[in-house]
Amino acid sequence: MNKKEIKILIEKGESERVEFKTSLSEWKEAVKTLVAFSWIKGGIVIFGISNSGKILGVEIGKGTIEELANNIKQKTDPKIYPNINILEINNKNIILVEIGKISDEPILFFGRAYKRVGKSTHQLSRDEYKRVIRDLYEQEFDGQVCEKASLKDIDWDFVKNEFIPLYEKISERKVEGEIKELLESLSCIRNNKPTNAGILLFGKKPQKFFMNSYIALARYRGDVEDAKRLDYKEFEGNLFQQIDNCNRYIRDHIAVMSRLEPGEVRREDIPEYGFFSIRELITNAVCHRDYSEQGSKVIIKMFDNRIDYYNPGGLSRDITPQNIIQKQYSRNPMIAKVLSKVEYIEELGEGWNKIIKEHKEHSLKPELPKINADKSSMLVSLFSTKGKFEEGKEGLVLNERQRKAIEYLKENNSISISKYMILNNVSDKTARRDLGFLIMKGFLIKEGVTTNLMFKLRSTSVNFGQNKNEEKKEKDDK
Repeated sequence: MNKKEIKILIEKGESERVEFKTSLSEWKEAVKTLVAFSWIKGGIVIFGISNSGKILGVEIGKGTIEELANNIKQKTDPKIYPNINILEINNKNIILVEIGKISDEPILFFGRAYKRVGKSTHQLSRDEYKRVIRDLYEQEFDGQVCEKASLKDIDWDFVKNEFIPLYEKISERKVEGEIKELLESLSCIRNNKPTNAGILLFGKKPQKFFMNSYIALARYRGDVEDAKRLDYKEFEGNLFQQIDNCNRYIRDHIAVMSRLEPGEVRREDIPEYGFFSIRELITNAVCHRDYSEQGSKVIIKMFDNRIDYYNPGGLSRDITPQNIIQKQYSRNPMIAKVLSKVEYIEELGEGWNKIIKEHKEHSLKPELPKINADKSSMLVSLFSTKGKFEEGKEGLVLNERQRKAIEYLKENNSISISKYMILNNVSDKTARRDLGFLIMKGFLIKEGVTTNLMFKLRSTSVNFGQNKNEEKKEKDDK
């Protein structure tokens, strides 16, 4: 690099690939940065520059460069040999130490590995280092044999009665041979033992082997975490059960706005969130999380204005929030393969394309999902459309239980409180509150006395208005 290029580099300041050191006494910190550069994108360390970019210069003796080169070479494993040059700027000498990407695995300095994050250099934790090495050289975690498990830990009833009928329906072909052979073909059994994928997908109790392999869901009143928590759920079992049960819970607890025709029960339902997006992000979280890291779990937080999906493991390889639609990579290819066979996940990686399409086609034009991710975690936020639903003009917000009751009444003459409780699996208190709201808004009328109280659809015009408070008051005591 010539003087002009170096001056421009210094003016731009420190970055992901540039670091300044005031003097050679900071050589140890400089080498940490060089080894961090060496396995990511490469970079340059400049001695004789302050953190603010002021040219200070360094004293250079007869053996200065040789000593610096030896320190770098002798203290790194494997040894690295960066380019070292002296350049005079503003009558002051500076030292440029430049290294390109020379390895896919971390270079060690005094036995420790480092990474570059923005303008800073950080030591890799033991788990991070193991993950990098595993991703490079070892078989994917989900394809490895689960050493502590046996075939007795597989839920064969679930495979026979739940998975195979769905598999046959979607593939449109009959499963021939032994069930065990099917799981072997799906890489869920190897050497007569379940793989990690086999336990997570079909295990009787996957949490016995992977204690944090479940979804934790918290529901809040308000838009921040310090608001009152309305509910907390943990969805355990195999991955199919986690996806189905979590998806059902979220759909039961989001608002569905209804545009109503005066004088008729007919309506257009507009969900607060796209149903495909809700389920796809649950599936992505359990499919692509890092199961080798059991210090965390999939976490979903429901607020008044959004749903946050947290996934331990983060983005993989060269996937970024910007190119996630164009590039696909699965951290757990065996799990992804099985889920795709029964259409729990898009086989060709089209899930994000469909999420974006659903948002663009939503009648209330929701804000597109926001992705915050690094190599260790991923956070995706879905945004509510309730704020775009104008009170008194568009219609009414109903929850899933109330909508289910109205659908029931289209086919039946009436509904009782006990029937509502059974239909929605809720308490007497919740059933009375839901039905009372439907009466207040003009959907239903009640007939009979306390001992034989029934609710029927009202055929006259409906009182319009958005239910802003119903969801805030709700806390089911199921």
